[in-house]
Amino acid sequence: MNQLEGIISDRGSRYSVSGGPAATRSEVDAFLKLLKKNKKYAKATHNTWAVLLPDGTPLKGDDGESGAGMVIARMLEREGLVGHVIVVTRWYGGKHLGGDRFRHVQDAVRAYVEAFVHKG
Repeated sequence: MNQLEGIISDRGSRYSVSGGPAATRSEVDAFLKLLKKNKKYAKATHNTWAVLLPDGTPLKGDDGESGAGMVIARMLEREGLVGHVIVVTRWYGGKHLGGDRFRHVQDAVRAYVEAFVHKG
């Protein structure tokens, strides 16, 4: 499992991003279960995720952060990143972020891709 913790902080909300190989829905579920074994992630407000299956089918989960899974899925499609789940975790800080929350999801995914997919 690859992780970047505490990469974004805005008005009290904190973001981390995690990812790893997943070619099926059951592998995604296993990845999420492994992530949530860490109590910090289990208690997070949102664990939004997306994956492109090897046949090109996008799967996503918003976990209460409406629309965030689609943001991740679109970025995976643009990168051509297949069989790799990316999870953006948010701990809510008490203030609504409005549209900025989507920018933060994009920034988190971008940081992940730069750190673990396009390694230099």
